[in-house]
Amino acid sequence: MQANRITLLSKKRKPKSSKVYDTYWKFASERQNIFFNRIEKPMQHPWTKDFVLRNFKFTNAYRVSDRVSQYLISNIIQNGNQNIDEVFFRIILFKLFNKIETWEYLQKQVGELFYSDFKFERYSEALALLKLRGQAIYSNAYIMASGKSSFNHEYKHDNHLRLIQAMMQDSIARKLQECNSMKQAYEILLKFPTIGSFLAYQYVTDINYSNITMFSEMEFVKAGPGAKDGIRKCFSDYGDYSEEDIIKLVCETQENEFERLGLEFKTLWGRRLQLIDCQNLFCEVDKYSRVVHPNVIGHSKRTRIKQKFQPSSLIPINYSFPEKWNIKIDRVYG
Repeated sequence: MQANRITLLSKKRKPKSSKVYDTYWKFASERQNIFFNRIEKPMQHPWTKDFVLRNFKFTNAYRVSDRVSQYLISNIIQNGNQNIDEVFFRIILFKLFNKIETWEYLQKQVGELFYSDFKFERYSEALALLKLRGQAIYSNAYIMASGKSSFNHEYKHDNHLRLIQAMMQDSIARKLQECNSMKQAYEILLKFPTIGSFLAYQYVTDINYSNITMFSEMEFVKAGPGAKDGIRKCFSDYGDYSEEDIIKLVCETQENEFERLGLEFKTLWGRRLQLIDCQNLFCEVDKYSRVVHPNVIGHSKRTRIKQKFQPSSLIPINYSFPEKWNIKIDRVYG
């Protein structure tokens, strides 16, 4: 935090906010209210009076609270052999497809998913059968490069299985564990085929939920395409700041901004918004503003929100967080 503050203060021209900037904070506050309302009153949907939030799908204010992240922590990281190679293998296998249904299908077809008995042909055949059935292997959350130019397989899932093999053969878990910073770990991931800057940042965040690495989520950030759209909508002039600088600035000043707008933001049981959360919130505000600020256009020039909100389950999630965060879940929100 102190290093960020010194760096940001040294910049002469400050960014100028637009009318969407206040919406960023209002969205974050109300989206977090929905999170807690859903815990307190799971059967009382809708959990907000906000028309847009009631009708369209948005991620949580905290990335770690989303369903896929929770599944990753509870069912993949904390459940299974804790050897760092095996933990990394489970994380990257899950995240390359980023789909709970694909992971559970592989478990049924292959059995327990261990790197120690990984066979490319067995995994490939199982995924090919799923594809033949017309079922999606990949989540639509990220756009995944095919990897054909690097691994020369016809099917994308085969190239990604080869990518996993390449990572494991490079002893990547040990290399990540030896990194002194999140940025250094990010740069290791970035060297592998099909992994661009946005995915490398997402993956290092996921890996950091485990005990392979022990980074602070406040030490490094990389703006993704959606976040860049949101930043453009929230700021009419960036001044001397990069998009990553703006994310850091927003994260650093969050308490002041909530207070300025009279918003009582409920933290994640004492954990303030981190850089990854503020980055994601810019992405979500880009979508939200397509309805509430339709005349403010981002880089992508998208004007509609594609995904409607449909509660997947009214049964509350039993939330789990990385042990190193020391989050104590109770009924006192703040």
